[in-house]
Amino acid sequence: MQRRTQQGVALLTALLVVALVAVAATSMATRQQLEIRRTATLLHSDQAWAYALGAESWASVVLQRDLKDSKVDTLKEDWSTQLPASLVEGGSVQGRIIDMQGRFNLNNLVQEGKLVPTALAQYQRLLRALGMEENLADALADWIDSDVDTRFPEGAEDDIYLSLQPAYRAANQPLYSLSELLLVKGYDAEAVEKLRPVVCVLPQGAPLNINTASALVLSTLVEGLSESDGESLVEGRGDEGYQSKDDFLQQPALAGKKIPPDLIDVRSQWFRFIGEANVGQGRARISSLLQRLDNELRVVRRERKFAEPLVERNKDDDDAQQP
Repeated sequence: MQRRTQQGVALLTALLVVALVAVAATSMATRQQLEIRRTATLLHSDQAWAYALGAESWASVVLQRDLKDSKVDTLKEDWSTQLPASLVEGGSVQGRIIDMQGRFNLNNLVQEGKLVPTALAQYQRLLRALGMEENLADALADWIDSDVDTRFPEGAEDDIYLSLQPAYRAANQPLYSLSELLLVKGYDAEAVEKLRPVVCVLPQGAPLNINTASALVLSTLVEGLSESDGESLVEGRGDEGYQSKDDFLQQPALAGKKIPPDLIDVRSQWFRFIGEANVGQGRARISSLLQRLDNELRVVRRERKFAEPLVERNKDDDDAQQP
């Protein structure tokens, strides 16, 4: 009996050892597979990012070529065309270029630390057109200008922001990104998303490109214009676009209305490229702010994520700036 008991214990011990070895082997094999997949994903992600940078370089070439071939920028040109995804080794890459001067530049509100009344009035009209409170313009102007004086009636300076939890101060400098609006009094995520298709944040003041702006934005250039007037201005530019500011200012919808020439232009200097590359399990998303000068194209800002939709939902060329 004692011998049989010892044999049983030995058998159980052997089975336990085998089970432990099997569990350890399975665990090591699983861990190895996870490490292999993780390594592959990292390699694919790096490869996808390289493709995304390549697409950005393509955008730079297209914009520089357009500068030589055309004297105006319109939504009918090659740079504005939404291209299908291109197949590359192991995956695909796609991207598009957006003319940021087809939108109202929020940093136009303040130049050299001082409020620009014409820009403020235009932004108030834009807010009204979107069904938003025009007093939001006061709070934003206070956020950007260099002084600490609160605008009447709905401005906000440090006294408002220091009372919040957590407390912070007004920036008193140009906006860096659109998401910064979430810090400004009166702006929430819904307001930012409503503004996103029609406004932009550029490092410096920039005129509105009348050949790429939407009807809604064009209708805010001067008091008394309706969105239907904006639509007629869009229709008036045709396929070739307005060749000069005078061509635009002579449109019937603008009869009797005065628009300062420095508020508008027929060419653009600021563009945004957004792209996405997919390789295996890796994905890279890029958003680059590009400045096109006479003799060079600069990448001013580059981000790995972006809020703009990659593929436009509105396929009408004249509304291509409205995702």
